[in-house]
Amino acid sequence: MIRGLRTVVYPAPDLAAGKDWYRRVLEIEPYFDEPFYVGFNVGGFELGLVPDGTPGALGAVAYWGVPDAPAALARLEGLGATVREPVTDVGGGIKVASVLDPFGNAFGVIENPHFDPGAVR
Repeated sequence: MIRGLRTVVYPAPDLAAGKDWYRRVLEIEPYFDEPFYVGFNVGGFELGLVPDGTPGALGAVAYWGVPDAPAALARLEGLGATVREPVTDVGGGIKVASVLDPFGNAFGVIENPHFDPGAVR
């Protein structure tokens, strides 16, 4: 079951420059700042930056909330999607995965026990 948008992740090969640019764009400081991921809480949703990946139209991935990432990935595969990123535990009980839909679009799922729907503005 898809619950709603949770996170959009953008590749930023120069993570420091990406963090600085998005800090100025969003006018907030990141709440999570590590060499492998920088996260901003934007109105209850997450804008994330990762140092790997290729920037561009196919670089960003929107992650849709699900209660069970492995089950959601299996369902998407069963519907004809191709695994792009297997289920990965990124820490704190958060699991992500992504597929390419039959048309070549990236589609991500995220199981995030910390997401607070009440914080959405």
